[in-house]
Formats: sequence, structure tokens, C-alpha cells
Amino acid sequence: MNETTMQRTPTTIPGLDRLLGGGVFRGGIYIVQGAPGSGKTILANQLCFGHAAAGGRALYVTLLAESHSRMIGHLENLAFFDRAAIPDRVTYLSAFRTLEDDGLKGLVDMLRREIRSKRISLLVLDGLVSAEETATSPRELKKFIHELQTQAGLTDCTMFLLTSAYMGQRMVSAEHTMVDGLVELQSSTYGRQSERELQIHKFRGGAMIRGLHSYVICDNGIEVYPRTEALYAKPSRAETADGPTVSIGIPVLDGMMGGGPSVHSTTLLLGPAGIGKSTVGLQFLGHTDEPGLYFSFNESPQSVLVKAKGLKLPVAQRIKDGQVRVHWQPVTEAVVDAVCDRLLRTVEQNGIRRLFIDGVDGFAKLSTDTTRIGPLLTALSNELRARSVTTLSTAEMDLAGIVPGQPLAGMAVRDMSPVADNIIVMRYVGAHSHLHRLVAALKVREGRTSMEFRRFRLEPGGLHIEADAAVAERLLRGLEERPEEAQALQSAPHIPDHLGRGE
Repeated sequence: MNETTMQRTPTTIPGLDRLLGGGVFRGGIYIVQGAPGSGKTILANQLCFGHAAAGGRALYVTLLAESHSRMIGHLENLAFFDRAAIPDRVTYLSAFRTLEDDGLKGLVDMLRREIRSKRISLLVLDGLVSAEETATSPRELKKFIHELQTQAGLTDCTMFLLTSAYMGQRMVSAEHTMVDGLVELQSSTYGRQSERELQIHKFRGGAMIRGLHSYVICDNGIEVYPRTEALYAKPSRAETADGPTVSIGIPVLDGMMGGGPSVHSTTLLLGPAGIGKSTVGLQFLGHTDEPGLYFSFNESPQSVLVKAKGLKLPVAQRIKDGQVRVHWQPVTEAVVDAVCDRLLRTVEQNGIRRLFIDGVDGFAKLSTDTTRIGPLLTALSNELRARSVTTLSTAEMDLAGIVPGQPLAGMAVRDMSPVADNIIVMRYVGAHSHLHRLVAALKVREGRTSMEFRRFRLEPGGLHIEADAAVAERLLRGLEERPEEAQALQSAPHIPDHLGRGE
């Protein structure tokens, strides 16, 4: 039987069906395994209640001596739990005594009767390890699994077998080779941080997204977050590469970029703290009637609004009116793929067309595996581009002065260049006792950049960029003539207090 003739049964667990290409196959038999505390019981009950809510009937059978009332008590505070579904649509049954007295044959007979009499379409068997211990030989266990498969096929009942054994503990056993799918739940520790991870080792009859994927246990139950770079290995819709340019909100900067960024593009702002990156983002969101999103890793919504008001930027009113949303994601502790999912959902649900990500390096700070960040950001940028979102992001570089004759020295853009269509650099330059701000368009799609530094100031109304490069040229030429000032700025021990104001 091929996939076109096999019907899917959604698991209803957020994210899991995306890994499975739409759900499990009806009448299949699947093992869910993991160490104690990994969430197997929650996942299995979530399967049952989700199936019942969709019109099916579920049977949860335990082979352990655990009290059902105690287990249900632990589930009552989870959003998926519905006491009204018990016992007609979700039935709990203990088969511990049957297994003890009558062995595996008695267990199979009991399951057959219950499935047929209650018209069960989803069965959970919790405690496969007990069945293994009861089996007198590997052959008897194989026969037990085979009889379950036969019953699943005859009654069109999908079965999930839970076991506390996991792949890291032992070699693959007989039941692993016989079932239609194998899902493992595990928890890994990175330094002092722990992250739950799910892996699908086997899935007969359909494609799946391989590798480790994060999941969380929260008030809603289990939520799975597929790896962003795997889920969006290719954009979810056809990408439109051409299109008009849009204004970044600063006319001179638009001119330096050959008219502004393309509507289907990602622009990266590189610069040290306090130089004005987030101000550019506020002007970018304020210079349009399109829905906008300020996605911040650095500042709270209140701080963003105070800054916009202090600089007398039009975006302040757009934030108040809800035309520009501000979402804050502190880089304390979160699952990076959950953050990507939240970002894309917000974009989709609110029709966002302009996106400002303040501190794109926050994705790396949240990740337990920094080798993923390049592919993750590439996939995220491609998906945003395909959704016709014009994106502006910032990345912070060290506070360091300009090396005479090498105004771009010390900038690490190699990893970010493939992600961004356009790159704008913002730098400090010292002249005697003063610091000046310079900006240049380093990279622009289709090579429209003017490739020259301009001096700018932060003042009410935002960035004021000088119309030509004359002052910037004199500053850089003077720096070459006074290399000792450049060296002093390079070794500055701290950020001067006034640099934090007016960002």
C-alpha cells in the first residue's frame, strides 16, 4: 500500500505534524520512547484528547501500577485536558493485573475486545517495557507486536506504545524494527542550560524532517518546534526577486543605496553601541503606511516608545495606534526555533510588510548550537523575502576606532554577508577630543551603492546625514595624519557615557 492510498491521522500536537508531513498513518503502530520525565505521558494524553476533540475515540491502557486518578490530576491544568471527554471519548484502563495473570496473550485478547466494543480509533499502551519483561523470549515479544499490528490493520486503529527505554541505553531491539515509526524524546544539557529535543528515527510510508528538534512542555501541553533551517530549507512560497525600491526613511541614505532597498530584500546595519542603529529602524518603520513590526532583543516596548517620542519620530504615533507592533524577546532563556516561529506567525497574522529586527545577534545568544546560526538566518531571511517583507536588522560590532587607511578593518561580515542583500556600516571616528559618526553603504543589491562615507548626527527627527562626503573625507585624511588618536580610540577601556544617549 503506498502513501496515496493511506489516510493520515493528525497528532494535533503543535509542530509534530509538520515534522511528519501531516500526521501519522491511520492503522499504524508507533513507539514513543524516552527517559522518565521526558514528557511521554503528557504527549500520549495530548494525542488522546486531540483525537477525541476531532471526533475519534481513544483508549489509554496502562501496564504499570500507577493510579489513573493521580495521572489525571497532573493533567487537569493543561489546556488540552477535557474532563467531559472521559469516559465516552477518552477511556482509561489498567491492564496491569491482566498482564500479571494471563501474560501477553491475555493482554492481546483484552485489547481486541476493548477496541471492538468501544469502537476505538486510537490506542495508547503505556509501559511497553513491562510487556518486554513479561515475554519469555524475544520470539514471544515479536509475536505480541505482530498481533497488535494485525489488530490495528483490521480495526483501522492507530496505536502508540510508550517505553522508558531510549536509543542511548541499548541497541535497537526487535520491536523497533517491526513498528511503523519510532519517536524519541530526550533532554540535553548545554553548560547550565537544559533543552528538550525530539527525534524521529523511523517513519514508514512518508517523508519526515530528520534531525533533532526542540520541544517544550508548557500550559498547552507539548509544543514541538522544527529546526527553522530544515523547515524552511526552501521558502514556503515562490519568491519574487524583482520589485520596486522602498524608502528607508532617510532620503540621503536612500540615495547612497541607489534609491533605497528593494521591497523584497534584507538590509543589515552594522555598528557599535550607541551609534544610532535603532534610530534608523524607527525611521524605517515610521516612513510608510504599511503594517510594521519592531522585533527587539534589546529593549522593551516601553523603552522603544520613549525613544521614539524623545527623538520626535512619526513612528511613535504609529506604535500608539497599533500600526507598528513592538515585540520584545529578552536573550535570557528561550528556544531559538520557538522565537523564529513566533516571529513568522506574527508577520503572517498581522500582514507585516516592514520588519525591523533590533539585535539579530540575539538569535545566536539563544542558540545552544552556534554552528546553526548561519543556515538558520539564511532560511529565515529567504522565508521573509518570499512573504514580501522588507527587513532591516542590526548587528553590534565592537567599539573600536577606524584604522588609518582601512576604515572597514575589524568588521566581521563574512558570516552575515550571505544573509543580507544590503549592508550598511556605521562607525565612530575620533578627531582630537571629539567623536564623529560616519555611515556608508557597503553592499547593495545590484551594485547601486555610492561606496563613500558620510558624516551624520543624531538630533530631533532622527539621523541627519550630510549631503556629500567632504567632511568625512577630511576626518579620515586627518586620522591618517594623526595615527596616535586612532590607536587611543582602538584601546578605549570603556564606552563614554554620552554615546548611549540618542540611539
